[in-house]
Amino acid sequence: MVGNNQSLPKEFTLTGFTDHPELKTLLFLVFLTIYLITVVGNLGLVALIITESHLHTPMYIFLGNLALMDTCCSCAITPKMLQNFFSKDRIISLYECMAQFYFLCLAESADSFLLAAMAYDRYVAICNPLQYHTMMSKKLCIQMITGAYIAGNLHSITHVGLLFRLTFCGPHQINHFFCDVLPLYRLSCVDPYINELMILILAGFIQIFTITIVIISYLFILFIIFTMKSNKGRRKALSTCVSHFLSVSIFYGSLIFTYIQPNSVKEEEKDKPVAVFYTIVVPFLNPFIYSLRNKEVIKVMKKMMKIS
Repeated sequence: MVGNNQSLPKEFTLTGFTDHPELKTLLFLVFLTIYLITVVGNLGLVALIITESHLHTPMYIFLGNLALMDTCCSCAITPKMLQNFFSKDRIISLYECMAQFYFLCLAESADSFLLAAMAYDRYVAICNPLQYHTMMSKKLCIQMITGAYIAGNLHSITHVGLLFRLTFCGPHQINHFFCDVLPLYRLSCVDPYINELMILILAGFIQIFTITIVIISYLFILFIIFTMKSNKGRRKALSTCVSHFLSVSIFYGSLIFTYIQPNSVKEEEKDKPVAVFYTIVVPFLNPFIYSLRNKEVIKVMKKMMKIS
């Protein structure tokens, strides 16, 4: 630390999502609605999977944990963003800033591994159905989920810890609607080369590793689908794959566009619209993509509605 004005500040100021007063009320209502649907949809899905014993299979266990991480991501970002629509100072404390990024990084990292695990699970179910219970045992399922959370925590802790090597000259204004690392790097008096390098290495490895598993799994799945003799079975399996792959494409595409590209630290305004996809849109869409298109989940929901 080299002085009071060149150290980790006690608080930052978020510029927010927009400076146009006429848009604030509309955007607040839109994002509030999305947030409520996201939380209710994802937590409802988690509760459904926990309470229904016949949904205690690897696919639904992965889905439940994905929904839990989507809720974590949404709750880490959206409440502060909603508050700042009508806040005059838009201040976020240092520790609140660190916590916000930690939980976001944890959720996004765990999501990457969970999506890869779900793709592998579908590969085994479609390509090796007779060996499914052997290849996708409950022990392996638990190990995959535990590994996703451990990797997510280590990834988050590493980047949060590296933030403490930086010093900030001011003004301590983050040009974003949440506390992300790239806008923080722009405020640093110290060259954030090591921080950027670690993001490139760690985030790059996670994305390349998990997306490779997803792509290879779906290539095998598509090969099996196109060799099916039943047109009905082919259409059903293909429809499920397209929906899943669409969600994966939005998720990975937005993350790669934000963190892996070489010039991402220099260009500021593109951060916000891209970040909306992986922090707000993807958690909002996942319950619809993975649940409302799933006959088992719909059947359980109808059953519970009849009982109530």
